[in-house]
Amino acid sequence: MAAEQGKLRSADWFGREDKGGFIHRSWMKRGLPEHEFDGRPVIGICNTWSELTPCNIHFRDLAEAVKRGVYEAGGLPVEFPVTSLGEPIMRPTTMLFRNLASMDVEECIRANPVDGVVLLTGCDKTTPACLMGAASVDLPTIVVPGGPMLNGKYRGGDIGSGTDVWKFSEDFRAGKMTREEFGLAEDGMTRSDGHCMTMGTASTMACMVEALGMTLPGGAAVPAPDSRRKVLAHLAGSRIVEMVREDLKMSTILGRAAFENAIKVNAAIGGSTNCVVHLLALAGRVGVELSLDDFDRLGSELPLLVNLMPAGKYLMEDFYYAGGLPVVIQELKDVLHLDALTATSKSLGENVEGAVCYNRDVIVPLDAPLIEAAGLAVLWGNLCADGAIIKPSAASPELMQHRGRAVVFETIEDYHQRIDSPDLDVDESSVLVLQNVGPVGYPGMAEVGNMGLPKKLLEKGVRDMVRISDGRMSGTAYGTVVLHVAPEAAIGGSLALVRDGDMIELDVVGRRLHLDVSDEELARRRAAWQPPTPHDTRGYVSLYIDHVMQADKGVDFDFLVGKSSAVVTREAH
Repeated sequence: MAAEQGKLRSADWFGREDKGGFIHRSWMKRGLPEHEFDGRPVIGICNTWSELTPCNIHFRDLAEAVKRGVYEAGGLPVEFPVTSLGEPIMRPTTMLFRNLASMDVEECIRANPVDGVVLLTGCDKTTPACLMGAASVDLPTIVVPGGPMLNGKYRGGDIGSGTDVWKFSEDFRAGKMTREEFGLAEDGMTRSDGHCMTMGTASTMACMVEALGMTLPGGAAVPAPDSRRKVLAHLAGSRIVEMVREDLKMSTILGRAAFENAIKVNAAIGGSTNCVVHLLALAGRVGVELSLDDFDRLGSELPLLVNLMPAGKYLMEDFYYAGGLPVVIQELKDVLHLDALTATSKSLGENVEGAVCYNRDVIVPLDAPLIEAAGLAVLWGNLCADGAIIKPSAASPELMQHRGRAVVFETIEDYHQRIDSPDLDVDESSVLVLQNVGPVGYPGMAEVGNMGLPKKLLEKGVRDMVRISDGRMSGTAYGTVVLHVAPEAAIGGSLALVRDGDMIELDVVGRRLHLDVSDEELARRRAAWQPPTPHDTRGYVSLYIDHVMQADKGVDFDFLVGKSSAVVTREAH
């Protein structure tokens, strides 16, 4: 055995001349020659492939490209599966299982003889789940995002996953789109491997990974079918071997500066509101202090520079051809921590040096933004004592200051049963309120906050209203939607006390969300309030309900905050 092996974590398995070493080497060989165990770094490839996660269905090929890079650099690649979360498929919501997947990732890495890890991520929750789990072990780690799909096509034009789904759905419900047209759009929406090609949660989190310094430069935007995605995977495979030799761990990269960079980049790209709960949870795992205030203070006044759906008109394929995230980072150079260390062992500034924009209609310059102040806004008030968020770049300007009468839905089932009723007492000035869809209430904090509008208003041409909930919305969605209300209704937050006809005031400029009901009346309602019956009471869901934290804390489990270590002291035999 080479002397270098004593420096590696995997040496505790493969570098021993005893019964344990015999067992570990013998069972792992299976066609591998002796020299594969001579002290070279063992690289785990954490694969979120699944046929039930369409966005990640190409990851077997991506893993092979990573392996080539690992071998080329002198490492031994070992691929392993983890829980895969398919946003378009899973019920009741993938967010319910993000923490479960993170636990799977964490324990698989810790329990096995790997010195470094490559995370293959794509669909929405696979990215934060893998990052959270890996951060809790804190080995050298690099991410290979799966990449966005090609632009959708319908009747000669581009259509975007999610964003146009909501539009087509409303048009279909309003009778402005036939069933045949609806089906043709459906056929043209998903034309290739890859995740949503709008600036939804998947694309946002890929950009967050790059802004955090956890992938190779340009890694966020390369389309999944583009051969350069495999080149990126190959290079990441080589790079992780070098990271192991440098002992460059996640905790070294993910400092406070990295998270501040990510918050600011999210504002400039018009990123998903979901990044808030994911970044908060990840920060909690690595011990970085991060709060809702940081998202408002650092990002709310920054301009929108990327003209992508749902805030603009282009898609991720166009973003890549225009120069991708390195161009955005260059534009923000005066407000970012360009000295932040990344997985390349270089600074963020060095990674993007020389980035060129090839289409100024897709990525605009800082001095000519699409929207002046486009970052997420954090709201406070008696309706959200621990905060709520709104995405101004996806909202209607005329509704950013609004006072309206509440139309309350107690559950998602109540909403579905009544929203299209001609007898629903609602007009375009009303405020739709959805209760009990938060972390505990749904459970899992589902993407139902961007409620479809009442059919009778759609038929009149109404396309936006103020909507408030303790849930989330798809990163591909748009509208004047207040989300992540905390504390949530199911645990007795003020949202649970709203009644039909109550007046609600939204003032995004003033960062205020107010229920115009006296403190005395709210106290009476609170005294009479009864918690809803849990949706489920067994197994993992029971664990989730008992231990999940609120939206302002990242919706992680209370017992997962912080990290343990990569050390496992007890043998299996």
